[in-house]
Amino acid sequence: MAAVRFIPLFFILFSTLCFSQSDEEALIKLKKSFIGGNLDNWVLGSGACEKKWVGVMCSGDNVTGLHLADMQLTGEVDIQALLQIRGLKAISLINNSFTGDIPDLHKLTNLRAIYLSKNKFSGSIPDNYFDKMGLLKKVWLDDNQFSGRIPDSLCQLPNLMELHLELNQFSGQIPPLIYPAMVRDLNLSKNNLEGEIPESYMQFNATSFEGNPGLCGSILGKECENGDNKSGQKQESASSPSEGIDRSGSGSNSKVLAISIGSVVAVVFLVIIVVLARKRRREDEFSILSKEPFKEEVLPVKVPEAESTTRRKPSESSRRSRSSKKGSSHGGNSGVTDLVTVNEEKGEFGMQDLMKAAAEVLGNGGLGSAYKAVMSNGLAVVVKRMKEMNRLGKEAFDVEMRRLGKLRHPNILTPLAYHFRREEKLIVSEYMPKGSLLYVLHGDRGIIHANLNWPTRLKIIKGIAQGLDFIHTEFATYEVPHGNLKSSNILLTENYDPLLSDFAFQPMANPNLINQGLFAYRSPEYVRSQQISAKSDIYCLGIVILEIITGKFPAQYLNNAKGGIDIVQWVQTSIADNQVEDLIDPEISHGSNSIDQMVKLLRIGAGCTESNPDKRLGMKEVIDKINEVNV
Repeated sequence: MAAVRFIPLFFILFSTLCFSQSDEEALIKLKKSFIGGNLDNWVLGSGACEKKWVGVMCSGDNVTGLHLADMQLTGEVDIQALLQIRGLKAISLINNSFTGDIPDLHKLTNLRAIYLSKNKFSGSIPDNYFDKMGLLKKVWLDDNQFSGRIPDSLCQLPNLMELHLELNQFSGQIPPLIYPAMVRDLNLSKNNLEGEIPESYMQFNATSFEGNPGLCGSILGKECENGDNKSGQKQESASSPSEGIDRSGSGSNSKVLAISIGSVVAVVFLVIIVVLARKRRREDEFSILSKEPFKEEVLPVKVPEAESTTRRKPSESSRRSRSSKKGSSHGGNSGVTDLVTVNEEKGEFGMQDLMKAAAEVLGNGGLGSAYKAVMSNGLAVVVKRMKEMNRLGKEAFDVEMRRLGKLRHPNILTPLAYHFRREEKLIVSEYMPKGSLLYVLHGDRGIIHANLNWPTRLKIIKGIAQGLDFIHTEFATYEVPHGNLKSSNILLTENYDPLLSDFAFQPMANPNLINQGLFAYRSPEYVRSQQISAKSDIYCLGIVILEIITGKFPAQYLNNAKGGIDIVQWVQTSIADNQVEDLIDPEISHGSNSIDQMVKLLRIGAGCTESNPDKRLGMKEVIDKINEVNV
């Protein structure tokens, strides 16, 4: 039996070794096609993944991505070498000096991401170039010298999410997007495109198309003239009903009238659809900003109970509540029947106290829904109902929650109690009346927002950084210590002290849904090659810093990236153009003599959001730099 087990195990290990060696040989072959660059540690036999060759991303022993940005590379891109790397999913050659036609990357049909930005590639791209790249999600070809039409096959990709073609010389009409709902980030600005912008691009704003004098359409607020070639309407105009009108005029008046009325009705209907779509998109963008979106609705907290709980006598319930206040857990395999207290600083309460409280719906997040509940003793709490926290069993979950409950730091919100069931968890924490930083920045326009002056924003940023540093120290062994840092998970006290919440959930969250629920999993390195680390938290911190100083809502927070602004790209572009001061929220920059200090913070935020995690600031470096900023 042992021999039978040994054979497949040996086969698996041997196969992995063969793939690893094949990948190394392919990388050495690729290296030889390059001129320049610092790839000195690419040495055959040293272990591309084990020794972490520069720019090589791995999953286990297999190469999955090449991040060769900013390496001063030129020469050729050996496609035959890349074809030998069977697990390759992403390739980045950003900011090098490659020239000539676009490489034959279309032969790599398993690619998910192509980043060729800031090179000197030129010429037209064949119309069928992307035909066999159906898995492709991200295409960045910006800041090159590409010309000719945008390939139809590019706009027909079924999984396309990000498309950057800006700063090229593309011309002609824009092909319609076949799957517009998938695309969340698009930039076609500063080319030579012309004609009407197709309706499939209506979800994007004017900045995605600026710098194309020949473009027109409602997005740009520029009406298309009759002589304009309207994108996507060639066939339509060729068989226009007007050509069927009797030119002699005999019996034609009724036809003309019918066509005119029909056209007017169609236009009015289209305008209504566009207005409603934009209104819907605007509502979607700000739905997560509301602190209490269902203010009028008061309802009991719906806590699924074990069957025996509903028949329990009050005295027994009280005894269980008192027991839970001491940190005991109850219940058998069907789930815990009461709250387990992990932090007694805010008093004692049990499940029955929570069940009697009225609750207001606060909203939904990536891991579940949240309610505000005020108990009979006046304690206001937030109850988060987590349906995606089923990775651990009862005992392991209890260990994690008790560890969280013991944490003490002025910028950390620790849980008070939890309720365990296999299919979902309840996590109870103190309610903060001012709400989240997200709400105060973007949703509130009263006195709470008005108090977000420069000293207050600096205080908030310093507190967030201190809290994150504490989390990184306490959970240093975690793959990503916080994992979900964003402005909606930063609560503000009455004195505007920030409290970080929803941290260190990675070990408890379902692995198959973790990338949807935790914001750190939207960092560039995870999106490109499924790599995650403490530097992913730094990226999230950078987003928050830029959000606070600019006052802009980041598109990065939205699953479909419709609405808000790509704050990272915007800041990087402005810094490169020496227009940093234009980024600052006018509410804090107007009349201020601290512009230079605000600019310092913007540069810190930019340093935290570098695409390459190796180039990002470290946690201690961030703390030191932020502490140097003065009011």
